[in-house]
Amino acid sequence: MDAADDSTMHIVIFPWLAFGHLLPCLELAERLASRGHRVSFVSTPRNLSRLPPVRPALARLVDLVALPLPRVDGLPDGAESTSDVPHDKFDLHRKAFDGLAAPFAAFLDAAAAADAGGRKLDWVVADFIHHWVAAAAQERNVPCAMLVPCAAGVTASAGRPGDSHAEQRQAIGRSMSAAPAFEAKQAAEAFATEGASGPSIMSRFVLTLTRSRFVAIRSCHELEPDAFPLLARLYGKPAVPLGLLAPEPDGTRGCAIGKGTEDDATLRWLDAQPGKSVVYVALGTEAPLRVELLRELAHGLELAGARFLWALRLPAGADEGSIVPGGFAERTGERGLVTTRWVPQVSVLAHGAVCAFLTHCGWGSIVEGLRFGHPLIMLPLFGDQGPNARLMEARQVGVPVPRDEKDGSFDRDGVAAAVRAVVAAEEGRVFAANARKLQEIVSDRACHERCIDGFIRHLRSCRG
Repeated sequence: MDAADDSTMHIVIFPWLAFGHLLPCLELAERLASRGHRVSFVSTPRNLSRLPPVRPALARLVDLVALPLPRVDGLPDGAESTSDVPHDKFDLHRKAFDGLAAPFAAFLDAAAAADAGGRKLDWVVADFIHHWVAAAAQERNVPCAMLVPCAAGVTASAGRPGDSHAEQRQAIGRSMSAAPAFEAKQAAEAFATEGASGPSIMSRFVLTLTRSRFVAIRSCHELEPDAFPLLARLYGKPAVPLGLLAPEPDGTRGCAIGKGTEDDATLRWLDAQPGKSVVYVALGTEAPLRVELLRELAHGLELAGARFLWALRLPAGADEGSIVPGGFAERTGERGLVTTRWVPQVSVLAHGAVCAFLTHCGWGSIVEGLRFGHPLIMLPLFGDQGPNARLMEARQVGVPVPRDEKDGSFDRDGVAAAVRAVVAAEEGRVFAANARKLQEIVSDRACHERCIDGFIRHLRSCRG
């Protein structure tokens, strides 16, 4: 690590309101604080309350800044994180988020005035769709870096999106050139469509990029050696690795969405299973799967014959009985456990009984799975998850569940075949070996600390 030099910095970090962004950004904040820098970590009150506490030795340098989320008609009360929001209300969530623009600007003014001698803030690190965060920094002559918590190669696959709506749709088309029809259509609707919140996600991305001095990526050269130079050429700005910000193996850094005695019961169940025998199944906190597809997933897990732990997130209005087939628990016996409560994912993935990970392929979940060397059974649902799955398929660390080209549906036989390919078939040894190779990179703490040091050097050299 770099020793503290002649100056420390005050850095503001404002992640998107999703735990897949909040948790790695908190890890980034702590790593900056460990080098003597002061960090203001901005989010909403309920999101901050559900984060793990800042490590005591660093707490004096990490300020948690709570900006209350404005109420928006149609958005459920207390829906501050995307995990609280039904999938069809995401646009209203972004509209509420935009209501934080004026409070954030006021925070920047107050923070600058409070610094010794009225010294201005050194940097703002804005998540990739926080265009008004970048604008507020720019208006106050505070340099801004755009944070992209995704794989560098996936980010580069779209090329440089233009300012016009047509150019942005073309960029989405490029990034989805290898995608099935249902995924490409879904991406165009999700990223290029304007709604109640105004600018599309792609427009927000372009505006944030334009107002930022460089791009910081949650990845590293060792994992994606060719992607960073490509990104720098496409964007005309430096692309700087943050490292993978992987979780600690003790699993203590998860969010507290619903912790309780259930997590202990889950780990006790794992304790009773043979080593390297359990498939962990988790599709994130925002999975928009229909009930009938969740039932097919249940049937597929039963047909596969492997042991499994399924962290089931129920769709709005559904109960476990409408998803899990009658007699399922009796037929799967002691080899299967379904829980609808919060699960300590990192602790589960770190457990010696787990052998593979059936995942939606969010980048954070992929990093967590590879952190412990698990091959992947891939069931991407939206966003960057499809490209992430194809990236991992190309690295031969797992297989996707077969999907219908037009509507994205899948059946129990496809689920069972994918699970068996990774867990029971001869090719599964190849996937496991390749996952262990990537584990060497993901778990290389020294590599990722060097990335943080390089990021800090970039902040120092570009702040003038």
